[in-house]
Amino acid sequence: MRELVFWVGSLILALLIIWLIRLLYFKPVNINHFFERVMLKFALRYPEILTMIRVLEKFGIYSHNKKLNNLSDKFIQKEIKRIEREFQILKSYDRESLSDKDRLSYDIMEWFLGDSVEGGKYKYHSYPVNQLFGVQNQLPSFMVSFHQINTLRDAKHYIIRLKKFKKAFMEVEEGIEIREKKNIIPPLFVIEKVLMEMENFIMTPAEENILYKNMEKKLKKLNKISPKVQEELLEKTKKAIKDDVYPAYEILINCFKRLKPKGVKDVGVWNLPNGDQYYQYLLKHYTTTELTAEEIYNIGIKEVERIQGEIKDILTRLGYNDNKNVVETLVELGKDERFTYPDTEESREQVLLDYQKIIDRIDSSISDLFNIRPKGKLVVERIPPFKEKTAPGAYYNPPSMDGSRPGIFSVNLLKLPVKWDMESLAIHEGIPGHHFQIAIQQELKNMPTFRRVIPFTAYVEGWALYAEKLAYEKDLFSDDYSKLGYLKSELFRAVRLVIDTGIHYKKWTREQAIEYMLENTGLDETSVVIEVERYIVMPGQATAYKIGELEILRLREKVKKALGEDFDIKQFHDLILKTGAVPLKILGEVVDKYIEKRAC
Repeated sequence: MRELVFWVGSLILALLIIWLIRLLYFKPVNINHFFERVMLKFALRYPEILTMIRVLEKFGIYSHNKKLNNLSDKFIQKEIKRIEREFQILKSYDRESLSDKDRLSYDIMEWFLGDSVEGGKYKYHSYPVNQLFGVQNQLPSFMVSFHQINTLRDAKHYIIRLKKFKKAFMEVEEGIEIREKKNIIPPLFVIEKVLMEMENFIMTPAEENILYKNMEKKLKKLNKISPKVQEELLEKTKKAIKDDVYPAYEILINCFKRLKPKGVKDVGVWNLPNGDQYYQYLLKHYTTTELTAEEIYNIGIKEVERIQGEIKDILTRLGYNDNKNVVETLVELGKDERFTYPDTEESREQVLLDYQKIIDRIDSSISDLFNIRPKGKLVVERIPPFKEKTAPGAYYNPPSMDGSRPGIFSVNLLKLPVKWDMESLAIHEGIPGHHFQIAIQQELKNMPTFRRVIPFTAYVEGWALYAEKLAYEKDLFSDDYSKLGYLKSELFRAVRLVIDTGIHYKKWTREQAIEYMLENTGLDETSVVIEVERYIVMPGQATAYKIGELEILRLREKVKKALGEDFDIKQFHDLILKTGAVPLKILGEVVDKYIEKRAC
C-alpha cells in the first residue's frame, strides 16, 4: 500500500511538472492559463514587485526578498523580445470562440501587449534617473516602504539587498551611456537637481541615513530578536551603507558630473530622435485614446476657461467682488492665516491627523453612492524628508495583496498645505479615489490576475478626478472654501493638458510653461516649478487625468440618458469599479453592453 501511494504521488508530481513546463514554455490550451502565465513570467522577473504584492510568502517562498530588479540593457532587450512573443501567441487564439468574459480579458491584454510592443521602439527615449524617479530615490523608498522586517531572515535579506545597490547603479549607468551615444541627454536642470539629491544623500552619516534608521525602527518592534543580534544587524547595515550603498551613489554622481556640460536647454521630446512620433505614442499610451496633441491642447484651453468661471461664481458668493482676477484672489486666500498652519514639526503631525479625519468623514458619507467598498485599510504617512524637495505633493501606494500592508496615502510636508486644499487631495488619493478603486481592483475575484493589478493611467487617474467631481456634485465638501480647493484642483489638471502639449508639441520653453501655470492656477512658484519639471521628464502622463475623468463623466451621462428613471448611481459605480482598470475605448464598450443588457 505504501508503495502504491509513493508511485501515485510520484505520477501526480510528474504530471504537475509537465503541466508547469507546458504552461511556462508552450502555448496553453486554456487562454486563462495564458493570461496567468504572462503575469507569472513578468512577476518572476521582477523581485521587487514580488516583495510589494507578497503572494509567494504564504507558500513559504522568500528568496525574492534578497534580490533587486535587473536593470541591465541586456535584460531590457530580452524583455522586449519576450513581450513580442507573448503578443503573437495571444493573437493566435480564436477570439470569437471565447466567452464574453474571456473576450474582454483578451481585448485588455491585446491592448496592453500591443502598446508595450510599440513602446519598445522608444526604449531609450527616457531619462531613467531624474528629479522624480530613478534608483537614487526609488530604491531607498522601496526598502523603507515595502521590504518588511518581521523576522531575522527578513533583516538579513534587507542587508543583502543593500549590498546589491552597486550592481543596480552600474546597470543604470550603462543605460545612461547608451542614451548619451544616441544624443538623448537630460535637460541641464535635471542633471543639476539629481546631482544635488545624490550628493546630499551620501553626505549623511551612515547611522543617520534613512536606510539605517528604517532597520533600527523595525528591529525595535521585534522582541523575538535579542538585543545583541539586533546590534549586530545594525552594525552590518551601517557597514553595507558605507561600503556598498554610498559607493553606488558615487558611480552615478561621477556619471552625471561628466554629463553636465552636455545638458540641454530644449526640454520637449520634440528635441529627441523621432520626437514627434514618440510624443503621439505617449499620448496614446497614457490617455488610451487616439486624441492628437492639438485636440488635447484645445480641450485644456476650454476646460481652463470653464473652471475659472465656476471659481469666480464661488468667490462672488463668498463676497470677493473686487476687480482682481480669480488667480490673484486664490493666491491671497492661500496666504490667509485662517487657512494656514504654522511651519513647525507639531503642525506636520497635525496635518497627518487632519487628513485622516477628512478620510474618515468622507468614508462615512458615501453609503448612498457605493455598494462595493475595499477591505484594505488606508493610512496617512509623511513622504520621507530626503525626497521632499523633488517629490510631488502626494501619492498613493496600494495595500499588499496578502493584507499585511495597508494602502498608504503619502503626503509631502516640505511645504504645509492650505487647509481648504486638503479635502480634494484626500478624496483624490484616498476615499473614494485611488484607494477605493485600486484596493477594490486588487480584491476582485474570478478574473485573471493581470486584470487585478494592471494600471491604465487614464482610467486610474480619471477615476480619482471623477471621485473629486462626485464629492463636489453631492455636496460632500465641508464649505465653500473647500469647494474652491476642489475647483483649484480641477483647474490644475486642466492646465496640465495645455502645458504638457505646450512643452512637447508646441515647443514651449520651461520658463513659458512656468509662467502659464503661475498665471492660471494660483499655485505658488515652488509647486509650479516642481510640476512643470515633472511634465518635462514624464511627457504625456499629465494628460491622462482630465481625459480619463471627462470620459467617465461622458459615459455616466450616456447611461443616464439611456436608462432614464432606471439609472442607479450605485450600479454605475459597480460597473466601473468591478471592471477594473481598462483602456478608455474598452471601458466605453463595457458601458455600451451594460446599456444594451438593461434595455432588454
